[in-house]
Amino acid sequence: MEFKHKSVLLNETIDGLNIKPDGIYVDGTLGGGGHAYEVCRRLGEKGSIVGIDQDAAAIEAASARLKDFGEKVTIVRSNYCDMKSKLHELGIDKVDGIVLDLGVSSYQLDTAERGFSYREDAPLDMRMDTRQKMTARDIVNDYTEADLYRVIRDYGEDKFAKNIAKHIVQARAMKPVETTAELSEIIRASIPMKFQKKSGHPAKRTFQAIRIELNRELDVLRDSLDDMIDLLNPGGRLCIITFHSLEDRIVKSAFRKNENPCTCPPDFPVCVCGKKSKGSIITKKPILPSEEELEYNSRSKSAKLRIFEHC
Repeated sequence: MEFKHKSVLLNETIDGLNIKPDGIYVDGTLGGGGHAYEVCRRLGEKGSIVGIDQDAAAIEAASARLKDFGEKVTIVRSNYCDMKSKLHELGIDKVDGIVLDLGVSSYQLDTAERGFSYREDAPLDMRMDTRQKMTARDIVNDYTEADLYRVIRDYGEDKFAKNIAKHIVQARAMKPVETTAELSEIIRASIPMKFQKKSGHPAKRTFQAIRIELNRELDVLRDSLDDMIDLLNPGGRLCIITFHSLEDRIVKSAFRKNENPCTCPPDFPVCVCGKKSKGSIITKKPILPSEEELEYNSRSKSAKLRIFEHC
């Protein structure tokens, strides 16, 4: 299947990077190369970009899309949480801009055998990196009821999390839950019909929660933000597109902490903790998709872009 993916908030992100023709840039979630392509178009002879992705299909698609830019582009198969070490391996200590487009790609959702979609019947997989051994099947069949409840409640924000976890445990006691269709039906039976009619597909939140847990998406984001800010040159920018309220909360909190890290009590006349600001938040409020984008790209509905500039 051809790797198809519409880059969300593309123009806003490229503008937000404030690209220097001779700068060094990183796309930490390369995908099909949509954002990276627009960065490359604005680079001069000395400019370059490093693209990072853990999905083999994304690497293949982006390599083809960016091949005309030659040595300006370096592509690495890895998770963006390893960005600092991978850049150091390439002899890069500082960069002028980083972009992250979080969440699952259109290609991953539309490729049934990847197991991300509740709309197609396929083995329960959901791995962003297929080299990883653990799959969604392991979570569904091996997690305790309490842990399933925690995952669905915290990452799916589903008010029926307790009932869904209970139904999953009851179903797997009869036989292992193997496919997306089986899981979807279990979830459907856990939610009153009157609520199903109001809030879209009943499995949406649980599938999202399991995917986030499996790929450690929130942990990876939380643990990587400070390092990425430290990688920026003065004036360098970090642009992050989120699709989940918990992701956005993590980014917002990290940006605030790096803008104002002082831990002194508010009534102190001067700062004595010695912690210095690393820069400023460019987006006091997140940038949202335009009405025009929402019309042609439904994936952009929950997208938010936040930008931080290193001082």
